[in-house]
Amino acid sequence: MGKKLKAYILSLQKLLESNTDIPDIDSLKSELLTEIQFWQHERLIHLLVTILFALLTMSVFIVLLFYRELSVLILLAALLALMIPYIRHYYILENGVQTLYTFYEELTKRQKKLPESCIPTLKGVKIKPLPK
Repeated sequence: MGKKLKAYILSLQKLLESNTDIPDIDSLKSELLTEIQFWQHERLIHLLVTILFALLTMSVFIVLLFYRELSVLILLAALLALMIPYIRHYYILENGVQTLYTFYEELTKRQKKLPESCIPTLKGVKIKPLPK
């Protein structure tokens, strides 16, 4: 999943960095919104799995405090070793979806149809431009 998301992000990044006019920006934005929805769903599922897996790991740790057996220690070590890839994968999904949000905002700016609700009204808040 991470490779697919990275490939999609790279293709969008190349398109946006080319600084050429995008002929059908509405359909590209619609496709991007659909992709964002799919990736948000994927991110939610992996968040729930990661939370449940962390709870299981903590439960095994608590069991280890009361029953000091080698089998429980081995189970805890295996669960801790698996937590690293779970957290890494969720991190990739989270950052990828955030990047897709910035691409959507960039397409909206290019389309010159940025709604007023997207412009913050707080005094003293400075918005950094998107990296090019």
